[in-house]
Amino acid sequence: MLGTRVRVLSQLVDWVRNDLKSILWLSGMAGVGKTSIAITLCRMLEEDATVLLGGTFFCSRTANDERRSDVRRILPTLAAHLADVSPSFASQLAVELRPNPGSVVYKPPSDQFFPLLKRPLEALEPDDRPIIFIIDALDECSDELELSELLKEIVTHTCTAKVKFILISRPETHVIGSLDSNQPRNEILHLETIGRDDVTEDIRMYIGNKFGQNPLEDPETWYSDADVHALATIANGLFIVASTVVTYILDTEDVGDRKGCLQATVSAVNESKVATGPLDEIYELIITRASPAMKVGPHELVQTQRILASILVARMPLSLEALSELLNARIDAIRGSLHRLRAVVHVPEEPDQPGLRTVHASFDDYIFERAASDVRIDRSLGEEALSRGCLRVLAERLHFNVSHVQSSYRPNPSSKTGFIPLSLEYACLQWIYHVSGWVEPSAFDTHINDAFRPRLLFWLEVMSVLGHVQRATAMLVLAAMTVRFQRK
Repeated sequence: MLGTRVRVLSQLVDWVRNDLKSILWLSGMAGVGKTSIAITLCRMLEEDATVLLGGTFFCSRTANDERRSDVRRILPTLAAHLADVSPSFASQLAVELRPNPGSVVYKPPSDQFFPLLKRPLEALEPDDRPIIFIIDALDECSDELELSELLKEIVTHTCTAKVKFILISRPETHVIGSLDSNQPRNEILHLETIGRDDVTEDIRMYIGNKFGQNPLEDPETWYSDADVHALATIANGLFIVASTVVTYILDTEDVGDRKGCLQATVSAVNESKVATGPLDEIYELIITRASPAMKVGPHELVQTQRILASILVARMPLSLEALSELLNARIDAIRGSLHRLRAVVHVPEEPDQPGLRTVHASFDDYIFERAASDVRIDRSLGEEALSRGCLRVLAERLHFNVSHVQSSYRPNPSSKTGFIPLSLEYACLQWIYHVSGWVEPSAFDTHINDAFRPRLLFWLEVMSVLGHVQRATAMLVLAAMTVRFQRK
């Protein structure tokens, strides 16, 4: 563990054990390593007998899983984790949920807090150990109003049990306002206050170690200490910059290509007064070198943009196999388009393995908002591609007895039986959200009437098998508000 990380973790552990305040906010801009600190802290607390790690929730927009950015999932997840390690909490939680076990999960945070946490915590037997809850990347939650509601419950709660919350986020306005409302109970640790020289030295050590672990025949032929120092300076205190650069450079095993990537990176990134400047220039370098005008034709460039936009707006984890069916593209073509983007896009090894996603949320923000006009991608490109793909998959895949049940008197089979492929699962669960996200939803009226409406009952069968009948109702309401169903 690097020096600055050791100091931050030491402060966090000391606060957990000794501080009387009940809420600690770990604040830092994108890319400084907040999540890596949170993961390490969780591992340390799991092995610490003086505390009880009650639960964790790692919010994320880049996981391609809408549940990871849903505020209403946070408290149920924390309660479930604590129930696993505390029988008395689990017993009281069961009492609270007995009247209607499933209803609380779908309620706003203000209606979840008392039955899921406060009342079960009040029933715990006295214990000197503090119970720690960790929520990472609050700024990546999709609903700011519900997030503010959750934070209000956290900062105003009182409990006889020793409960502490560690909340981690960027210094966003809507998060700051909620946490500043009860200063006597809060403590804020700003990662930006760590000495820049110390962080740069840590990054230099990180880059040097990574390069040393990936030698070629003669590593000195492609990098020097001066190169490592230059890259550490370019990172400007952001570990995400260092990580992205290292992945990009080590992506090739040829000495000449690797050295070329290194020198191009050093020369392309200039000092910027904007905090995200170095990272943005790294992203631009990766994108432009991934699609050089002399080697990539207009069709291939458009196809790569379409693939990347689809990955960015996907609402749950997709596999190469599922994305290929949704986009009507070959798996090898998708893999080829993403080959030179591996520094910013995670591509699973197996084609049927879910997990296509961007490496960091900052890349999503960059490519949609801050990128130069010749690099920027419009979000609507992904929404349109997945809208058309979902409707086509529904038309091709939905049919009578799609789940292969043997009898209507038997329970629905699990989707894990393989009768419902990921592409169909995605299309059934997400089609209307992509349609409503398109700039002109009415453009899909005809497609919906031709592809979806005649197969409504087959779609409901899949939603039942997947356990999302309640969601089906909400989707139909949204569809009625978004598109015009034509009478036939």
